[in-house]
Amino acid sequence: FIIRRTSLKKFLTVEIDNDMRIDKYLADEMDDLSRSHIQKLIKDGNIRVNDKPVKANYRLVFDDRVEVFMPEVKEPDIVPENIPLDILYEDKDVIVINKKQGMVVHPAPGNHEGTLVNALLYHCKDLSGINGKIRAGIVHRIDKDTSGLLVACKNDLSHKNLSQQFMDHQVNKIYYCLVNGVIPH
Repeated sequence: FIIRRTSLKKFLTVEIDNDMRIDKYLADEMDDLSRSHIQKLIKDGNIRVNDKPVKANYRLVFDDRVEVFMPEVKEPDIVPENIPLDILYEDKDVIVINKKQGMVVHPAPGNHEGTLVNALLYHCKDLSGINGKIRAGIVHRIDKDTSGLLVACKNDLSHKNLSQQFMDHQVNKIYYCLVNGVIPH
């Protein structure tokens, strides 16, 4: 396995003999990228095998030459805001927030400020960059009108590991709903 790094391109020479999907192989070999990020790179034509674009289900063979082009990330500036957070747990890797109802998790059209990400960027100087600055550190989300616990990661390794746990359904989520009156359905 060989990696030669340039500013925006990574080269890999496959030294396996076992018919592995390219997205799985790259996720295993490149700790700094999540599998979903790799799949997006493939879909956008930024990953080539033997000078040809491939699909995420491409099966690698021994001596394939893999090129990974890392496009420059262009995201709007997210302004850190001093918004009070209800922090239930925090360590060097993660922070657990009790998100209040009415707060948007990450900036989106119509909600560029006052979001949980704006508050986290003020509170935590470093957050995971896996999903970019707009979703800095956010592994999962809950709707604006829902209150509840939300985990954000402070580094890419914890983000990748926690994302994998969510994907593998190793994280148990419990939802409670309070109802007033009679619901017809």
